[in-house]
Amino acid sequence: MQKNSFLFVTLGVIIGVLAFLAFDKSDTPQNFQSNLEMQPVSYAAPQNVPNFVEAAESTVNGVVHIKTKMLKKSSVYDFFYDFFGHQQPQNYQQPMYMATGSGVIISKDGYIVTNNHVVEGAHEIEVILNDKRTYQAKIIGNDPSSDLAVIKIEEDGLPYLQFGNSDEVKIGEWVLAVGNPFNLTSTVTAGIVSAKARNINILGRGNSSAIESFIQTDAAVNKGNSGGALVNTQGQLVGINAAIASNTGSYTGYAFAIPSNLAQKVVGDLIQFGEPQRGYLGVSIAEMNGELAEEVGLNQIKGVYLARVMEDGAAGKAGIKEGAVVLKVSGQEVNSTAELMSKVAQHRPGENVSLSVFEDGREKEYNLTLRNVYGSTKIVSEHDDFYVKRLGAAFDTPDDELMNKLNIDYGLQITAIRSGILSSKGIDKGFIIQRMNKKEIHKISDIRDVISNVKGGLLIEGIYPNGKRVYYGIGL
Repeated sequence: MQKNSFLFVTLGVIIGVLAFLAFDKSDTPQNFQSNLEMQPVSYAAPQNVPNFVEAAESTVNGVVHIKTKMLKKSSVYDFFYDFFGHQQPQNYQQPMYMATGSGVIISKDGYIVTNNHVVEGAHEIEVILNDKRTYQAKIIGNDPSSDLAVIKIEEDGLPYLQFGNSDEVKIGEWVLAVGNPFNLTSTVTAGIVSAKARNINILGRGNSSAIESFIQTDAAVNKGNSGGALVNTQGQLVGINAAIASNTGSYTGYAFAIPSNLAQKVVGDLIQFGEPQRGYLGVSIAEMNGELAEEVGLNQIKGVYLARVMEDGAAGKAGIKEGAVVLKVSGQEVNSTAELMSKVAQHRPGENVSLSVFEDGREKEYNLTLRNVYGSTKIVSEHDDFYVKRLGAAFDTPDDELMNKLNIDYGLQITAIRSGILSSKGIDKGFIIQRMNKKEIHKISDIRDVISNVKGGLLIEGIYPNGKRVYYGIGL
């Protein structure tokens, strides 16, 4: 048995040796791998991959670097002289600090849109183009409620960006952010639109008319990107970068841009009128929830709830009732207060809009004429804005019937009033101002002349529509 086992083992070894000697060494695993590497390999090209090159090349030259010098007013030295009313020494130089941001050229003759917070209070504004040309800019107009401003440089033939339609931007769509973060000029980052009509409550603090309906994106945006461009893959301007969501002050995942449709409208107002022209519905609004939907009889949580409707506002005059729910503005659905405010703010006073409203258990259509914040359909001019902002009132000549009734032949009537100098002293809408510091008031320029020469107080004399004569003393 042992002999047979030995014979089989010996025979196996001989066969194995012969097989090894007969094996072609060119087919060893090492050479086999080498032969594989030499074979040509082809791969199918990825489909539908976005190409950002053209969009970047077409936009980077239309985005500028903005450097501003701001007067610093918080030093103890300045406070001492201001408080005690002393004059600074002749050789005294008020301290200044530098700030940087971005801007977007929107016309070949040098109009540039940026954020209001980039240039507000600037003592000097320097604009640096992508080709390193440098210019001094002036402010054309600004709108804190939307955080937009327009500045201008004196040049022609400039590259500029075309406005796109931000209403057509879709969640998930690729976008590019172009700007100058951390003084790194001409920086392009990519991301997608992650949300629309986002309200992050950075403009509304103390400003009930602030418009926050941001495009949210995950394209990297940092300090210095403010005022820069958010563009789609066609290179169209769909937003003005304005803010980031961050606990550190630097980019941590989300950035926010002002929609181009709103920006284009505000920019047009600032260039044409020097002031933003916003249409108002004359309502107080609230977000819809399950409780409100059940209360009004809606089977879905949608639209925007009208918590209050002012009788003399655009909605009130059209017949819309308190407790109604706005579903659409000019055919476009609105499902948040941010969306409603943004859609309405794209129109000027005097313009007509249609509202689809759920009211009394059914959907109704209303056509209404928007009014300004003071209840008028008039455009607020740069000239009038001083009185609107400083005095907090709008004025018009009383009608002949009222003047005959009161037996007066001159004066300016307060047609609307809000928080300001006049309301703080108890002056109401309808009051007719006849004299200021003994000067007769016939027109707006009379008010301007008196106020521009006031030293100390202001004595206002006038009459209410009920015939009651009143005197007000105001310290300015």
